Amino acid sequence: MSVAAVASFAMLASCSVANSEPDGSGGGDGGENETLNVVLTQEPPTLEACDANLTSTGVVVRSTVTEPLVERNPSTGDLEPLLATEWEQTGDTEWTFTMREDVTFQDGTPFDAEAAAHSIDRAVNGDLGCDVEGYIFGDDDLEVEAVDATTLTVNTVSPDPILPLKLSFIEIVAADTSADEKVREPIGTGPYAISDWQAGTSITLDRNDDYWDAAPDFAQVKYQWRGEGTVRAAMVTSGEADIALGLSADDGAGDLAVSYPNNETIALRFSGQTAPLDDIRIRQAINYAIDKETIVSSLYPDGDKVAAELIPEGIVGYNDSLEPWPYDLDKAKELVEEAKADGTPVDTKIIMPVRTAQFPKVSELGEVLREQISQAGLDIELRMVDTTQHLQYQTQPFVTDEGPIAMLIQHGNQAGDAQFSVEQYMLTGAAQAEFGDPELDKLIEAAAKLTGDERQAAYEEVFQYEHDNVVALAPIAHQTVMLALSDRVTYEPNSSTGDELRIKEVSLAG
Repeated sequence: MSVAAVASFAMLASCSVANSEPDGSGGGDGGENETLNVVLTQEPPTLEACDANLTSTGVVVRSTVTEPLVERNPSTGDLEPLLATEWEQTGDTEWTFTMREDVTFQDGTPFDAEAAAHSIDRAVNGDLGCDVEGYIFGDDDLEVEAVDATTLTVNTVSPDPILPLKLSFIEIVAADTSADEKVREPIGTGPYAISDWQAGTSITLDRNDDYWDAAPDFAQVKYQWRGEGTVRAAMVTSGEADIALGLSADDGAGDLAVSYPNNETIALRFSGQTAPLDDIRIRQAINYAIDKETIVSSLYPDGDKVAAELIPEGIVGYNDSLEPWPYDLDKAKELVEEAKADGTPVDTKIIMPVRTAQFPKVSELGEVLREQISQAGLDIELRMVDTTQHLQYQTQPFVTDEGPIAMLIQHGNQAGDAQFSVEQYMLTGAAQAEFGDPELDKLIEAAAKLTGDERQAAYEEVFQYEHDNVVALAPIAHQTVMLALSDRVTYEPNSSTGDELRIKEVSLAG
């Protein structure tokens, strides 16, 4: 199968910083010292490449410091060559990739098939606990071989029709990167190299003058972070920053604000093995108790849509026949009382972790959810946490000594295929699944082997079964987000912008 053939897969169809003083580093003069200033919602917890699918890490690292073998075009869904120029399926379980020649890492060492094999083996087969392993690959290892300097073969346990798409989430790092421990600052092949990280203050990237592709416009990128959207917006309107992420219409960016569709869905994820959340009636009651229409209309009226499932329209497997859970407080109360009569300890406190500054108005949303669920007769404790604390609830090994957890998640399907959502949140034992269902497991595993219309139908069935029989989640809304751009830069945001802000696509205006 050629690159062109892979790119036409139906399953890959489109789905949808530091303060700059006036010292010559800014101002749009186009000189060698030109600096792009970006303000983020939070500081990345790490820049480790194998954790780059974490939004707060990937927004700095992906396709800017490091690069994958192939890259998904977020607008078309097509896979495009990057560090690999060609790829084809050469056996039932084997794919062969041709490496781009004359590429070097930022430390001057050559990129070749050995480096690619090391990066894949390190991220998927090792013991580092890389986030990309749980998110994309699960428990299955890959057999990776550098046949020669430009040829890489990858074998899977069973046939995998979307392996190239999965490998687009593996960021390639230098061959001498430790396989035994994570690194804070990776060395990649990207257009920028990490220059300085002042913890709690800023991250600075310098242009990689030996970059294999076209040189980006800016000699330097500086990232800073501010938790308040109004502050981020003001940094752009005052000329202090060029790009501000994670804004809402109320933050004051004015004409500099740009709204764009996101691939993120917000939902509650339940720890279904701990009472009272081990009772499906309680999980159903929470779904009925959440007034999603009011949440969207009052907090997110500028494009968000009420959600019925964990992926938005345009992702392969989206089930457009599923209806969102209706708001029915009486039904919610009835289910709680019914469970209580059968001995379920409905008075047990349920912890709801919510990550500070994760997205606009997240604190207000947490308060609304706490109030609405409490009205159904359940005891909900809202717990605002930082990124590091949130990750302890988000991925295995989970926090298990605090009782039942209904965690607010923001899930982005960056790949355009339902497999990456259901295998992460619904498959028994998955990285972010706190319980599972044997029949649902069978449906998920069968769907992963299919292509085209059969794949679409199979994942539709997965979402229907989960909704009717499992209720591992309480979907709330599909998000639309906003950023601010200063007048001196040009950039077209897309559905992946919040996960990977590709600086090479940002240019000086005019």
